[in-house]
Amino acid sequence: MRRTASVAVALAAMASGLVSAVPATAAGTPAASSSVDWTDCGTQNNPTMQCATIEVPLDHSEPDGEQIGIAVNRIPGTAGTSQGPLLVNPGGPGGSGRGLAAYVARALPPDVASQYDVIGFDPRGVGQSEPALECAPGYFDATRPDSVPYSRDVLRENVERAADFAADCATRHAGVLEHIHTRNAARDMDAIRAALGAEKINYFGYSYGTYLGSVYGKLFPDHVRRMVLDSIVDPTAAWYEANINQNYAFDDRFKAFTAWIADHDATYGLGTDADKVEALWYDVRTEMRTDPAEDVVGPAEFEESFLAGGYYNGYWPPMAEAFAAYVNDGDEQALLDLYDTFGKVTGTNGYSVYTAVECRDASWPRDWKTWARDAQHTYRKAPFLTWSNTWYNAPCAFWPHQGLQQMDVRNKDLPPVLLLQATEDAATPYSGGVKMHKLLKGSRLVVEEDGGNHGISLGGNACVDRYLIDYLADGTLPAAHGGADATCETLPDPEPAGASAQRLSTPQPSAARTDGAVLHHLIGQRR
Repeated sequence: MRRTASVAVALAAMASGLVSAVPATAAGTPAASSSVDWTDCGTQNNPTMQCATIEVPLDHSEPDGEQIGIAVNRIPGTAGTSQGPLLVNPGGPGGSGRGLAAYVARALPPDVASQYDVIGFDPRGVGQSEPALECAPGYFDATRPDSVPYSRDVLRENVERAADFAADCATRHAGVLEHIHTRNAARDMDAIRAALGAEKINYFGYSYGTYLGSVYGKLFPDHVRRMVLDSIVDPTAAWYEANINQNYAFDDRFKAFTAWIADHDATYGLGTDADKVEALWYDVRTEMRTDPAEDVVGPAEFEESFLAGGYYNGYWPPMAEAFAAYVNDGDEQALLDLYDTFGKVTGTNGYSVYTAVECRDASWPRDWKTWARDAQHTYRKAPFLTWSNTWYNAPCAFWPHQGLQQMDVRNKDLPPVLLLQATEDAATPYSGGVKMHKLLKGSRLVVEEDGGNHGISLGGNACVDRYLIDYLADGTLPAAHGGADATCETLPDPEPAGASAQRLSTPQPSAARTDGAVLHHLIGQRR
Protein backbone atom coordinates (compact mmCIF):
# COMPACT_ATOMS: atom_id res chain seq x y z
CA MET A 1 0.00 0.00 0.00
CA ARG A 2 1.13 3.57 -0.66
CA ARG A 3 2.91 5.15 2.27
CA THR A 4 1.12 8.22 3.61
CA ALA A 5 2.95 11.38 4.60
CA SER A 6 2.14 10.79 8.28
CA VAL A 7 3.61 7.30 8.17
CA ALA A 8 6.72 8.65 6.46
CA VAL A 9 7.14 11.15 9.29
CA ALA A 10 6.66 8.37 11.83
CA LEU A 11 9.34 6.30 10.13
CA ALA A 12 11.79 9.18 10.26
CA ALA A 13 11.08 9.78 13.94
CA MET A 14 11.23 6.09 14.73
CA ALA A 15 14.90 5.77 13.95
CA SER A 16 15.90 7.59 17.11
CA GLY A 17 14.06 5.03 19.21
CA LEU A 18 16.07 2.06 17.99
CA VAL A 19 18.87 0.52 19.99
CA SER A 20 21.72 -1.59 18.81
CA ALA A 21 21.04 -5.14 17.84
CA VAL A 22 20.53 -7.77 20.48
CA PRO A 23 23.55 -10.07 20.47
CA ALA A 24 22.78 -12.96 18.16
CA THR A 25 22.44 -16.40 19.66
CA ALA A 26 23.20 -19.58 17.75
CA ALA A 27 21.38 -19.42 14.47
CA GLY A 28 20.28 -23.03 14.52
CA THR A 29 21.30 -23.61 10.93
CA PRO A 30 19.98 -26.95 9.69
CA ALA A 31 22.67 -29.53 10.18
CA ALA A 32 23.56 -32.78 8.49
CA SER A 33 21.33 -34.58 10.99
CA SER A 34 18.21 -33.13 9.36
CA SER A 35 15.78 -36.01 8.80
CA VAL A 36 13.15 -34.29 6.67
CA ASP A 37 12.46 -35.80 3.26
CA TRP A 38 11.60 -32.73 1.18
CA THR A 39 9.89 -32.91 -2.18
CA ASP A 40 9.40 -30.07 -4.66
CA CYS A 41 5.97 -28.43 -4.51
CA GLY A 42 6.77 -25.05 -6.01
CA THR A 43 4.16 -22.60 -7.28
CA GLN A 44 4.36 -19.72 -9.71
CA ASN A 45 4.88 -17.27 -6.85
CA ASN A 46 7.12 -19.57 -4.79
CA PRO A 47 8.94 -21.81 -7.30
CA THR A 48 11.48 -23.09 -4.75
CA MET A 49 8.91 -24.26 -2.21
CA GLN A 50 9.31 -27.77 -0.81
CA CYS A 51 6.89 -29.96 1.15
CA ALA A 52 7.18 -32.83 3.60
CA THR A 53 5.40 -34.72 6.36
CA ILE A 54 7.03 -35.06 9.77
CA GLU A 55 5.91 -37.81 12.10
CA VAL A 56 5.28 -36.94 15.75
CA PRO A 57 3.79 -38.92 18.64
CA LEU A 58 0.04 -38.63 19.06
CA ASP A 59 0.74 -38.70 22.80
CA HIS A 60 4.07 -37.03 23.57
CA SER A 61 4.27 -38.89 26.87
CA GLU A 62 4.59 -42.05 24.76
CA PRO A 63 7.20 -41.10 22.14
CA ASP A 64 7.34 -44.62 20.72
CA GLY A 65 3.58 -44.97 20.52
CA GLU A 66 1.15 -44.10 17.72
CA GLN A 67 2.54 -41.54 15.29
CA ILE A 68 0.65 -38.85 13.36
CA GLY A 69 1.76 -36.71 10.41
CA ILE A 70 2.39 -32.95 10.49
CA ALA A 71 2.36 -31.38 7.02
CA VAL A 72 5.13 -28.81 6.57
CA ASN A 73 6.52 -26.70 3.78
CA ARG A 74 9.51 -24.43 3.42
CA ILE A 75 10.83 -21.72 1.21
CA PRO A 76 14.60 -22.29 1.51
CA GLY A 77 16.86 -19.39 2.26
CA THR A 78 19.42 -18.55 -0.39
CA ALA A 79 21.77 -16.17 1.43
CA GLY A 80 25.33 -17.18 2.17
CA THR A 81 24.68 -16.79 5.90
CA SER A 82 21.62 -18.50 7.35
CA GLN A 83 19.72 -17.36 10.43
CA GLY A 84 18.00 -20.75 10.62
CA PRO A 85 14.35 -21.77 10.35
CA LEU A 86 11.53 -19.23 10.76
CA LEU A 87 8.35 -21.09 11.73
CA VAL A 88 5.12 -19.20 11.06
CA ASN A 89 1.55 -19.66 12.25
CA PRO A 90 -1.58 -17.69 11.18
CA GLY A 91 -3.75 -18.38 14.21
CA GLY A 92 -7.14 -19.97 14.53
CA PRO A 93 -6.71 -22.32 16.26
CA GLY A 94 -7.32 -24.35 13.14
CA GLY A 95 -5.47 -22.23 10.59
CA SER A 96 -3.07 -23.73 8.06
CA GLY A 97 0.40 -22.24 8.21
CA ARG A 98 1.57 -23.45 4.82
CA GLY A 99 -0.04 -20.59 2.90
CA LEU A 100 1.32 -18.07 5.39
CA ALA A 101 4.87 -19.33 4.87
CA ALA A 102 4.61 -18.61 1.17
CA TYR A 103 3.24 -15.14 1.88
CA VAL A 104 5.86 -14.23 4.50
CA ALA A 105 8.69 -15.34 2.21
CA ARG A 106 7.36 -12.97 -0.48
CA ALA A 107 6.37 -10.09 1.79
CA LEU A 108 9.67 -9.73 3.63
CA PRO A 109 12.44 -7.87 1.81
CA PRO A 110 14.46 -10.38 -0.23
CA ASP A 111 17.68 -9.64 1.63
CA VAL A 112 15.96 -10.62 4.91
CA ALA A 113 13.79 -13.49 3.68
CA SER A 114 16.80 -15.09 2.00
CA GLN A 115 18.51 -15.47 5.39
CA TYR A 116 15.79 -17.81 6.67
CA ASP A 117 14.23 -21.09 5.77
CA VAL A 118 10.60 -19.98 6.13
CA ILE A 119 8.69 -22.97 7.51
CA GLY A 120 4.92 -23.36 7.44
CA PHE A 121 3.05 -26.20 9.07
CA ASP A 122 -0.47 -27.46 9.57
CA PRO A 123 -0.85 -28.02 13.32
CA ARG A 124 -2.11 -31.44 14.37
CA GLY A 125 -5.61 -32.07 13.07
CA VAL A 126 -5.42 -29.26 10.48
CA GLY A 127 -5.51 -29.39 6.69
CA GLN A 128 -2.97 -31.80 5.20
CA SER A 129 -1.79 -33.10 8.56
CA GLU A 130 -3.05 -36.59 9.38
CA PRO A 131 -5.44 -37.40 10.85
CA ALA A 132 -7.40 -34.25 9.99
CA LEU A 133 -10.45 -33.48 12.12
CA GLU A 134 -13.80 -33.15 10.36
CA CYS A 135 -16.70 -33.16 12.80
CA ALA A 136 -20.37 -32.90 11.86
CA PRO A 137 -20.12 -32.32 8.09
CA GLY A 138 -22.67 -29.77 6.98
CA TYR A 139 -22.71 -28.04 10.37
CA PHE A 140 -22.52 -24.60 8.76
CA ASP A 141 -24.92 -25.26 5.89
CA ALA A 142 -27.48 -22.54 5.35
CA THR A 143 -29.98 -21.70 6.59
CA ARG A 144 -29.05 -22.10 10.26
CA PRO A 145 -31.17 -21.08 13.24
CA ASP A 146 -31.02 -17.47 14.31
CA SER A 147 -28.15 -17.02 16.76
CA VAL A 148 -30.27 -14.65 18.86
CA PRO A 149 -32.59 -16.91 20.92
CA TYR A 150 -35.76 -14.88 20.52
CA SER A 151 -37.86 -17.92 21.47
CA ARG A 152 -37.47 -21.04 23.59
CA ASP A 153 -37.52 -23.18 20.47
CA VAL A 154 -34.63 -21.26 18.88
CA LEU A 155 -32.67 -21.45 22.13
CA ARG A 156 -33.26 -25.19 22.36
CA GLU A 157 -32.25 -25.73 18.74
CA ASN A 158 -28.96 -23.89 19.19
CA VAL A 159 -28.11 -25.73 22.40
CA GLU A 160 -28.86 -29.08 20.78
CA ARG A 161 -26.75 -28.22 17.72
CA ALA A 162 -23.75 -27.43 19.96
CA ALA A 163 -24.18 -30.61 22.00
CA ASP A 164 -24.57 -32.71 18.86
CA PHE A 165 -21.38 -31.23 17.39
CA ALA A 166 -19.40 -32.19 20.50
CA ALA A 167 -20.89 -35.69 20.46
CA ASP A 168 -20.08 -36.14 16.78
CA CYS A 169 -16.46 -35.11 17.38
CA ALA A 170 -16.21 -37.61 20.21
CA THR A 171 -17.51 -40.40 17.96
CA ARG A 172 -15.54 -39.61 14.82
CA HIS A 173 -12.23 -38.88 16.52
CA ALA A 174 -12.20 -41.09 19.59
CA GLY A 175 -8.66 -41.61 20.81
CA VAL A 176 -7.40 -38.51 19.02
CA LEU A 177 -9.50 -35.64 20.35
CA GLU A 178 -7.99 -35.52 23.83
CA HIS A 179 -4.54 -34.97 22.30
CA ILE A 180 -5.52 -31.92 20.24
CA HIS A 181 -4.47 -28.89 22.28
CA THR A 182 -1.92 -26.09 22.31
CA ARG A 183 0.66 -27.82 24.49
CA ASN A 184 0.87 -30.69 22.02
CA ALA A 185 0.98 -28.30 19.06
CA ALA A 186 3.98 -26.65 20.74
CA ARG A 187 5.62 -30.04 21.27
CA ASP A 188 5.03 -30.78 17.59
CA MET A 189 6.85 -27.54 16.77
CA ASP A 190 9.82 -28.77 18.74
CA ALA A 191 9.69 -32.06 16.88
CA ILE A 192 9.84 -30.04 13.65
CA ARG A 193 12.87 -28.20 15.03
CA ALA A 194 14.58 -31.47 15.85
CA ALA A 195 13.76 -32.96 12.45
CA LEU A 196 15.27 -29.87 10.79
CA GLY A 197 18.45 -30.44 12.74
CA ALA A 198 18.27 -26.97 14.28
CA GLU A 199 19.34 -26.10 17.80
CA LYS A 200 16.97 -23.13 17.91
CA ILE A 201 14.06 -21.78 15.90
CA ASN A 202 12.79 -18.33 15.04
CA TYR A 203 9.02 -17.94 15.30
CA PHE A 204 6.45 -15.53 13.85
CA GLY A 205 2.82 -15.96 14.91
CA TYR A 206 -0.38 -14.02 14.38
CA SER A 207 -3.47 -14.10 16.58
CA TYR A 208 -3.87 -17.51 18.28
CA GLY A 209 -0.37 -18.10 16.95
CA THR A 210 0.81 -15.65 19.62
CA TYR A 211 -0.54 -17.93 22.32
CA LEU A 212 1.00 -20.96 20.64
CA GLY A 213 4.33 -19.11 20.53
CA SER A 214 4.15 -18.17 24.20
CA VAL A 215 3.38 -21.78 25.15
CA TYR A 216 6.29 -23.01 23.03
CA GLY A 217 8.52 -20.45 24.73
CA LYS A 218 7.38 -21.68 28.15
CA LEU A 219 8.03 -25.33 27.33
CA PHE A 220 11.22 -24.84 25.32
CA PRO A 221 12.82 -21.48 26.19
CA ASP A 222 16.30 -22.66 25.27
CA HIS A 223 15.13 -23.50 21.75
CA VAL A 224 13.98 -19.95 20.89
CA ARG A 225 16.28 -17.60 19.00
CA ARG A 226 13.85 -14.84 17.99
CA MET A 227 10.08 -14.54 18.35
CA VAL A 228 7.51 -12.14 16.88
CA LEU A 229 3.93 -12.11 18.19
CA ASP A 230 1.42 -10.02 16.21
CA SER A 231 -2.15 -9.32 17.48
CA ILE A 232 -1.82 -10.89 20.84
CA VAL A 233 -4.13 -13.22 22.73
CA ASP A 234 -4.52 -12.45 26.42
CA PRO A 235 -2.81 -15.55 27.82
CA THR A 236 -4.50 -15.10 31.20
CA ALA A 237 -8.03 -15.29 29.73
CA ALA A 238 -7.98 -18.55 27.78
CA TRP A 239 -10.62 -19.10 26.61
CA TYR A 240 -14.05 -18.38 28.05
CA GLU A 241 -13.22 -14.91 29.31
CA ALA A 242 -11.32 -14.08 26.11
CA ASN A 243 -14.42 -14.71 24.03
CA ILE A 244 -16.54 -12.46 26.23
CA ASN A 245 -13.91 -9.72 25.85
CA GLN A 246 -14.11 -10.21 22.08
CA ASN A 247 -17.84 -9.51 22.11
CA TYR A 248 -17.36 -5.99 23.45
CA ALA A 249 -14.44 -5.24 21.16
CA PHE A 250 -16.26 -6.45 18.04
CA ASP A 251 -19.26 -4.33 18.91
CA ASP A 252 -17.04 -1.25 19.02
CA ARG A 253 -15.52 -2.22 15.68
CA PHE A 254 -18.96 -2.72 14.13
CA LYS A 255 -19.94 0.75 15.29
CA ALA A 256 -16.82 2.07 13.55
CA PHE A 257 -18.02 0.38 10.35
CA THR A 258 -21.53 1.84 10.51
CA ALA A 259 -20.03 5.27 11.29
CA TRP A 260 -17.84 4.91 8.20
CA ILE A 261 -20.94 4.14 6.10
CA ALA A 262 -22.63 7.25 7.50
CA ASP A 263 -19.56 9.33 6.66
CA HIS A 264 -19.94 8.16 3.06
CA ASP A 265 -23.65 8.71 2.64
CA ALA A 266 -23.00 10.28 -0.76
CA THR A 267 -21.89 6.84 -1.96
CA TYR A 268 -24.19 4.48 -0.07
CA GLY A 269 -27.32 6.56 0.54
CA LEU A 270 -28.02 5.08 3.97
CA GLY A 271 -28.04 8.33 5.92
CA THR A 272 -25.53 10.43 7.79
CA ASP A 273 -26.50 9.27 11.30
CA ALA A 274 -24.29 6.38 12.39
CA ASP A 275 -26.78 5.22 15.04
CA LYS A 276 -29.55 5.04 12.45
CA VAL A 277 -27.34 3.10 10.02
CA GLU A 278 -26.58 0.64 12.81
CA ALA A 279 -30.26 0.33 13.69
CA LEU A 280 -31.07 -0.25 10.03
CA TRP A 281 -28.61 -3.14 9.93
CA TYR A 282 -30.31 -4.77 12.93
CA ASP A 283 -33.73 -4.22 11.33
CA VAL A 284 -32.58 -6.03 8.19
CA ARG A 285 -31.13 -8.82 10.31
CA THR A 286 -34.52 -9.32 11.98
CA GLU A 287 -36.29 -9.35 8.60
CA MET A 288 -34.14 -12.30 7.59
CA ARG A 289 -35.91 -14.50 10.17
CA THR A 290 -39.01 -14.75 8.03
CA ASP A 291 -37.64 -13.76 4.64
CA PRO A 292 -34.09 -15.06 4.04
CA ALA A 293 -32.36 -13.43 1.08
CA GLU A 294 -32.56 -15.81 -1.87
CA ASP A 295 -33.91 -18.37 0.64
CA VAL A 296 -30.33 -18.78 1.92
CA VAL A 297 -29.20 -15.77 3.94
CA GLY A 298 -31.02 -15.79 7.25
CA PRO A 299 -29.99 -13.87 10.37
CA ALA A 300 -27.05 -16.16 11.17
CA GLU A 301 -25.70 -16.01 7.63
CA PHE A 302 -26.31 -12.26 7.47
CA GLU A 303 -24.24 -11.50 10.56
CA GLU A 304 -21.49 -13.91 9.51
CA SER A 305 -21.26 -12.03 6.20
CA PHE A 306 -20.20 -8.88 8.05
CA LEU A 307 -17.95 -10.47 10.65
CA ALA A 308 -14.81 -10.25 8.50
CA GLY A 309 -15.14 -6.46 8.56
CA GLY A 310 -14.27 -6.59 12.24
CA TYR A 311 -10.93 -8.14 11.35
CA TYR A 312 -9.98 -5.96 8.40
CA ASN A 313 -11.40 -2.63 7.29
CA GLY A 314 -10.33 -3.26 3.71
CA TYR A 315 -13.51 -5.32 3.45
CA TRP A 316 -15.74 -2.40 4.42
CA PRO A 317 -16.35 -1.05 0.88
CA PRO A 318 -17.75 -4.27 -0.62
CA MET A 319 -19.74 -4.95 2.53
CA ALA A 320 -21.26 -1.48 2.54
CA GLU A 321 -21.98 -1.75 -1.17
CA ALA A 322 -23.89 -5.01 -0.75
CA PHE A 323 -25.81 -3.73 2.27
CA ALA A 324 -26.80 -0.55 0.42
CA ALA A 325 -27.83 -2.53 -2.67
CA TYR A 326 -30.22 -4.58 -0.57
CA VAL A 327 -31.66 -1.66 1.43
CA ASN A 328 -31.97 0.75 -1.48
CA ASP A 329 -32.77 -1.61 -4.34
CA GLY A 330 -33.99 -4.84 -2.73
CA ASP A 331 -31.03 -6.67 -4.29
CA GLU A 332 -31.05 -10.05 -2.54
CA GLN A 333 -28.35 -11.40 -4.83
CA ALA A 334 -25.97 -8.79 -3.41
CA LEU A 335 -26.40 -10.30 0.06
CA LEU A 336 -26.04 -13.82 -1.27
CA ASP A 337 -22.81 -12.86 -3.04
CA LEU A 338 -21.56 -11.20 0.15
CA TYR A 339 -22.33 -14.35 2.12
CA ASP A 340 -20.60 -16.58 -0.43
CA THR A 341 -17.48 -14.41 -0.25
CA PHE A 342 -17.15 -13.53 3.43
CA GLY A 343 -19.55 -15.66 5.45
CA LYS A 344 -19.87 -19.10 3.93
CA VAL A 345 -17.92 -21.91 5.55
CA THR A 346 -16.88 -24.87 3.40
CA GLY A 347 -16.12 -27.95 5.46
CA THR A 348 -15.61 -28.08 9.20
CA ASN A 349 -11.90 -28.89 9.54
CA GLY A 350 -10.84 -25.48 10.80
CA TYR A 351 -13.77 -25.20 13.19
CA SER A 352 -13.30 -28.76 14.42
CA VAL A 353 -9.71 -28.02 15.39
CA TYR A 354 -10.74 -24.65 16.86
CA THR A 355 -13.19 -26.31 19.22
CA ALA A 356 -10.89 -29.24 19.98
CA VAL A 357 -8.04 -26.94 21.00
CA GLU A 358 -10.01 -24.33 22.91
CA CYS A 359 -12.23 -26.84 24.70
CA ARG A 360 -9.18 -28.83 25.82
CA ASP A 361 -6.77 -25.98 26.59
CA ALA A 362 -8.58 -24.70 29.67
CA SER A 363 -11.70 -25.23 31.75
CA TRP A 364 -15.12 -24.05 30.55
CA PRO A 365 -18.43 -23.72 32.40
CA ARG A 366 -20.38 -26.96 32.18
CA ASP A 367 -23.64 -25.50 33.44
CA TRP A 368 -25.52 -23.97 30.51
CA LYS A 369 -27.13 -21.46 32.86
CA THR A 370 -23.74 -19.78 33.25
CA TRP A 371 -23.39 -19.36 29.49
CA ALA A 372 -26.93 -18.04 29.14
CA ARG A 373 -26.56 -15.55 32.00
CA ASP A 374 -23.25 -14.19 30.68
CA ALA A 375 -24.49 -13.99 27.09
CA GLN A 376 -27.67 -12.16 28.08
CA HIS A 377 -25.67 -9.67 30.12
CA THR A 378 -23.14 -9.07 27.35
CA TYR A 379 -25.78 -8.89 24.60
CA ARG A 380 -27.46 -5.92 26.25
CA LYS A 381 -24.26 -3.91 25.79
CA ALA A 382 -22.68 -5.59 22.77
CA PRO A 383 -25.28 -7.22 20.51
CA PHE A 384 -23.30 -7.56 17.27
CA LEU A 385 -21.30 -10.72 18.04
CA THR A 386 -22.39 -11.94 21.47
CA TRP A 387 -24.83 -14.72 20.63
CA SER A 388 -23.00 -15.79 17.47
CA ASN A 389 -19.78 -16.10 19.44
CA THR A 390 -21.58 -17.92 22.24
CA TRP A 391 -22.82 -20.64 19.91
CA TYR A 392 -19.46 -20.80 18.15
CA ASN A 393 -17.87 -21.82 21.44
CA ALA A 394 -20.84 -23.62 23.01
CA PRO A 395 -19.62 -27.15 22.14
CA CYS A 396 -17.11 -26.64 24.96
CA ALA A 397 -19.99 -26.88 27.44
CA PHE A 398 -20.51 -30.48 26.26
CA TRP A 399 -16.97 -31.48 25.29
CA PRO A 400 -16.11 -35.12 25.97
CA HIS A 401 -12.77 -34.28 27.64
CA GLN A 402 -12.20 -31.97 30.57
CA GLY A 403 -10.10 -28.89 29.99
CA LEU A 404 -6.51 -28.77 31.16
CA GLN A 405 -5.31 -26.25 33.70
CA GLN A 406 -4.71 -22.89 32.05
CA MET A 407 -1.03 -22.49 31.32
CA ASP A 408 1.00 -19.74 32.96
CA VAL A 409 3.24 -18.43 30.17
CA ARG A 410 5.18 -15.87 32.20
CA ASN A 411 8.80 -16.18 31.14
CA LYS A 412 12.16 -14.65 32.05
CA ASP A 413 14.24 -17.15 30.11
CA LEU A 414 13.41 -16.11 26.54
CA PRO A 415 15.47 -13.77 24.40
CA PRO A 416 13.71 -10.41 23.85
CA VAL A 417 10.39 -11.00 22.06
CA LEU A 418 8.90 -8.44 19.62
CA LEU A 419 5.18 -7.78 20.27
CA LEU A 420 2.97 -5.97 17.74
CA GLN A 421 -0.54 -4.80 18.66
CA ALA A 422 -3.23 -2.42 17.39
CA THR A 423 -5.17 -0.48 20.01
CA GLU A 424 -8.62 -1.14 18.51
CA ASP A 425 -8.13 -4.78 17.50
CA ALA A 426 -11.43 -6.61 18.03
CA ALA A 427 -10.32 -10.24 17.78
CA THR A 428 -7.44 -9.86 20.24
CA PRO A 429 -8.13 -6.71 22.25
CA TYR A 430 -5.28 -4.39 23.18
CA SER A 431 -5.23 -5.53 26.81
CA GLY A 432 -3.86 -8.86 25.64
CA GLY A 433 -0.76 -7.23 24.23
CA VAL A 434 -0.23 -5.33 27.47
CA LYS A 435 -0.59 -8.54 29.50
CA MET A 436 1.86 -10.47 27.31
CA HIS A 437 4.35 -7.59 27.51
CA LYS A 438 4.32 -7.86 31.30
CA LEU A 439 4.62 -11.64 31.30
CA LEU A 440 7.54 -11.92 28.87
CA LYS A 441 10.51 -10.27 30.54
CA GLY A 442 12.56 -8.14 28.19
CA SER A 443 9.91 -8.10 25.46
CA ARG A 444 9.23 -4.96 23.42
CA LEU A 445 5.74 -3.76 22.52
CA VAL A 446 5.13 -1.83 19.29
CA VAL A 447 1.64 -0.29 19.18
CA GLU A 448 -0.36 0.80 16.15
CA GLU A 449 -2.31 3.75 17.54
CA ASP A 450 -6.04 3.77 16.64
CA GLY A 451 -5.56 0.73 14.42
CA GLY A 452 -8.48 -1.68 14.27
CA ASN A 453 -7.16 -4.37 11.96
CA HIS A 454 -6.24 -7.80 13.25
CA GLY A 455 -2.73 -8.60 12.05
CA ILE A 456 -0.74 -5.41 11.50
CA SER A 457 2.62 -6.47 10.10
CA LEU A 458 3.24 -7.29 6.43
CA GLY A 459 -0.13 -5.75 5.60
CA GLY A 460 0.98 -2.37 4.32
CA ASN A 461 1.97 -0.32 7.40
CA ALA A 462 5.57 0.62 6.66
CA CYS A 463 6.20 1.85 10.19
CA VAL A 464 5.18 -1.45 11.79
CA ASP A 465 7.05 -3.41 9.13
CA ARG A 466 10.24 -1.47 9.82
CA TYR A 467 10.32 -2.79 13.39
CA LEU A 468 9.62 -6.32 12.21
CA ILE A 469 12.24 -6.22 9.47
CA ASP A 470 14.96 -4.72 11.67
CA TYR A 471 14.34 -7.37 14.30
CA LEU A 472 14.44 -10.25 11.86
CA ALA A 473 17.47 -8.79 10.08
CA ASP A 474 19.78 -8.43 13.05
CA GLY A 475 17.80 -8.47 16.31
CA THR A 476 17.36 -4.69 16.57
CA LEU A 477 14.59 -3.69 18.99
CA PRO A 478 13.14 -0.37 20.17
CA ALA A 479 14.40 0.90 23.49
CA ALA A 480 12.35 -0.16 26.50
CA HIS A 481 9.95 2.45 27.91
CA GLY A 482 7.89 0.39 30.35
CA GLY A 483 4.56 0.62 28.53
CA ALA A 484 4.39 0.83 24.77
CA ASP A 485 8.01 0.86 23.68
CA ALA A 486 7.23 2.33 20.24
CA THR A 487 4.17 3.57 18.38
CA CYS A 488 3.08 3.78 14.76
CA GLU A 489 0.19 5.63 13.21
CA THR A 490 -2.50 3.48 11.68
CA LEU A 491 -3.26 3.53 7.98
CA PRO A 492 -6.27 5.59 6.88
CA ASP A 493 -9.64 3.88 6.51
CA PRO A 494 -10.46 2.76 2.96
CA GLU A 495 -12.26 4.96 0.48
CA PRO A 496 -15.53 3.87 -1.16
CA ALA A 497 -13.91 4.34 -4.56
CA GLY A 498 -12.18 1.02 -4.05
CA ALA A 499 -15.45 -0.86 -3.71
CA SER A 500 -15.97 -1.70 -7.36
CA ALA A 501 -12.45 -3.07 -7.68
CA GLN A 502 -12.74 -5.16 -4.52
CA ARG A 503 -16.37 -6.15 -4.79
CA LEU A 504 -16.97 -9.64 -3.54
CA SER A 505 -13.79 -11.23 -4.74
CA THR A 506 -11.94 -13.65 -2.51
CA PRO A 507 -8.37 -12.40 -2.09
CA GLN A 508 -5.83 -14.56 -3.88
CA PRO A 509 -2.08 -14.77 -3.26
CA SER A 510 -0.04 -12.64 -5.60
CA ALA A 511 3.56 -11.65 -6.07
CA ALA A 512 2.96 -8.34 -4.29
CA ARG A 513 5.30 -7.59 -1.41
CA THR A 514 2.43 -6.77 0.95
CA ASP A 515 -1.31 -7.06 0.47
CA GLY A 516 -3.65 -6.55 3.42
CA ALA A 517 -6.54 -8.47 1.84
CA VAL A 518 -4.38 -11.52 1.10
CA LEU A 519 -2.83 -11.44 4.57
CA HIS A 520 -6.20 -11.27 6.30
CA HIS A 521 -7.57 -14.03 4.12
CA LEU A 522 -4.69 -16.21 5.33
CA ILE A 523 -5.11 -15.22 8.96
CA GLY A 524 -8.83 -15.98 8.75
CA GLN A 525 -11.48 -15.30 11.36
CA ARG A 526 -12.54 -15.99 14.93
CA ARG A 527 -8.87 -15.59 16.08
